[in-house]
Amino acid sequence: MHSKRERRGALSRAGWMVMGKGAEPSALEVCQFVLLFLCLFPAATLQCKILKCNSEFWASTSSSGPEEEFCTALRAYNSCVRRTARTCRGDLAYHSAQHGIEDLMSQHNCSKEGPTTQPRARTPPPPVQPPPDVNVPSDRPELCHYERSLPRNAAPPNYTHCGFFGDPHLRTFNDDFQTCKVEGAWPLIHNKYLSVQVTNTPVVPGSSATATSKLTIIFKNFQECVDQKMYHAETDELPAAFADGSKNGGDRHGANTLRIVEKVPGQHVEIQARYIGTTIVVRQVGRYLTFAVRMPEEVVNSVEDQDNQDLYLCLHGCPANQRIDFRTFRARAAESQALGRGRPGAPIHGFTYQSAMAKCKERLPVEDLYFQSCVFDLLSSGDINFTLAAYYAFEDVKMLHSNKDKGWASQLSQRAFTLVCLVSRSSLVFITYVHSSGQSRSVPGDPPISVVLHDRERSAERS
Repeated sequence: MHSKRERRGALSRAGWMVMGKGAEPSALEVCQFVLLFLCLFPAATLQCKILKCNSEFWASTSSSGPEEEFCTALRAYNSCVRRTARTCRGDLAYHSAQHGIEDLMSQHNCSKEGPTTQPRARTPPPPVQPPPDVNVPSDRPELCHYERSLPRNAAPPNYTHCGFFGDPHLRTFNDDFQTCKVEGAWPLIHNKYLSVQVTNTPVVPGSSATATSKLTIIFKNFQECVDQKMYHAETDELPAAFADGSKNGGDRHGANTLRIVEKVPGQHVEIQARYIGTTIVVRQVGRYLTFAVRMPEEVVNSVEDQDNQDLYLCLHGCPANQRIDFRTFRARAAESQALGRGRPGAPIHGFTYQSAMAKCKERLPVEDLYFQSCVFDLLSSGDINFTLAAYYAFEDVKMLHSNKDKGWASQLSQRAFTLVCLVSRSSLVFITYVHSSGQSRSVPGDPPISVVLHDRERSAERS
């Protein structure tokens, strides 16, 4: 029977399963590689829950527990994998897990018969406290703490913010605010230190409005500080650990400068990466995910050599052909109005423009861009949870944005922001956000925004 040290060694080695004389297969190594591969290339079905089985197994194994506990964890893992058979058939990670379980049971002489109750998740060890500053030479920068690693007398770092929420709405690092289609997998961030990718699915069949159902974050190896770590979340699975079950950056001396903090189980997770001065907030609101990040400008612009940054949404925004533009829909409105279909004010997905505004005011009393995004989402989807998505996105920007004046969403570099919602075949509502100079605001320094509603009656009056 293998010793506990050998067992954990098998769990921690990196590599691929090989065949041949002297090769010792490790199914968990295969699972780790496949897990990373599938999250970067999301061709696998969202219905397959094999990732949840993998995470539960990693979280329940212990390097110091008896062999019986490890076998119990394996049987529980096997039971979880078998329950996913119908939805995961043909999935590479699923079949790798099947073979890996058989291999591990054989290696550790585990019986297939026995307790299968899910073992208690192991209690993580208390974080290692960093040595007092007095023990650190004054001329040596703190490599694993971003602000302490800066040169003496250097100007304070400039922090930027990116947010992605709702149908979806994007606030870029440059404080541009856009609403986009971006169905499928899209990169939000990609630099020398980390990569973030989202997968968006249609909110309503036939609509161009989408929302985020999957999120993957890769933290890359960084000198003496952290090992490479992956965080993966999807609808109804917002884990409080990385994909390998850990909650920090690994075994290096700066590992605790990368850690996951669970704020609300299953709803709100915060990832703190102090070695790059970055804080990430991930939430699940209703059936969809939201993302917000605070990151130093230096890290934002740390581009890999020969890397094309044009497609990364947080840096340059959505491609022009993915933005929702009112001009495209205005032509359709004219066509619908010419046919005389629809009646003004008819509820769409359960909301009229007036009732959507009233619902959004319950959480967002100031009619800024987050408020108007909320109105758009209710009209386009009818999903009341998008009210909370806009509210939490607004709370996140207040917490994460370094410039508190810019925390108010309407003070943006973009002079006009247009959202359009095709609310039905018979009626179109255009919600246009236009900076105007003749109205007062309730928030000091917040430029006024007028909301112009173009419905069938107004279009008829102009014609």
